[in-house]
Amino acid sequence: MSGAIARPGPLRWLWYAMGGALPARFSPWVLHDTTTRTWALRHVARSMTQLAVPIALVLVLVPGEFWIRGMAALGGIFLGLFFSLAYMPETTENRVVRAGYPAGTATAARDRAAHERQLLESERKRAAAARRAERYRARQGR
Repeated sequence: MSGAIARPGPLRWLWYAMGGALPARFSPWVLHDTTTRTWALRHVARSMTQLAVPIALVLVLVPGEFWIRGMAALGGIFLGLFFSLAYMPETTENRVVRAGYPAGTATAARDRAAHERQLLESERKRAAAARRAERYRARQGR
């Protein structure tokens, strides 16, 4: 992804986080949002945004002692995050499809990026091993 990517403003991001579709000009950002290295953290942030409304309603409107409402809200957060994390790849893929990309685009991009990171890490480890071997040979006088 090269060049400037149009990022949505706070209200549009809130709409997007709640499950709404963004205009076509934000499609590259949606792909970036669902494929960047921090895509899982971004997904959790969107999920917590979605959970904020019902949790706030439970804390404010349900009668009873606050600690009981708090425990119910905490249980709701855990349950909501459990399902959100269980369906994380499907949910992000659905966002990419709504942005106009073919199904499987986000998964393929994440897999490609992971493979590139793995290649770079392997090369880094090979170079470090070669430097260690060179130091060892130098100490041995070879």
